[in-house]
Amino acid sequence: MHPVTLQSLWIGASLVIALVLRLIPMGAEWEPWRPPWVLLTLLYWSMVLPHRVGVGVAWLTGLFVDAATGAVLGQHALGYGVTIYLMLRLHAQIRSFPLVQQAATVALLLLPYMSILLWVRGVAGHPPRSWDYWLPLLSAVPVWLVLTLALGRLTRSLGAGPLTGDRST
Repeated sequence: MHPVTLQSLWIGASLVIALVLRLIPMGAEWEPWRPPWVLLTLLYWSMVLPHRVGVGVAWLTGLFVDAATGAVLGQHALGYGVTIYLMLRLHAQIRSFPLVQQAATVALLLLPYMSILLWVRGVAGHPPRSWDYWLPLLSAVPVWLVLTLALGRLTRSLGAGPLTGDRST
């Protein structure tokens, strides 16, 4: 199979898995901690393969997430598009960071996304009732570490090169 086709299949499969993780019901006490699985997966691929996953892919994926979750159409699309644009502007620097610094930077990149969702929900008359709206910023850090390590093996097998500042791998 051609490497570009193989990359597309793996990117698509990982986004489907992320969407399934997004749709799995969680208990009320754990729901505020749900990381943005789809966006973290998009951030990973846009960092590693920026020529394959860009703002257009993020926008279309966001529309699909909006439809799948019953959200206001366009809110995830806008949030994903803005966040992936920022990653594309910074991907070379972020990719060279050590893994822990990458995770912290990704958490900061989630701020515009979460702010856009907060704004849309407020305009729609459904603002969050407490500060726990921001908890996914914290849960995204360990998820990024695991996601990067898991997808990193796959990416190296696809020939995309080193993923972090750690050049020993």
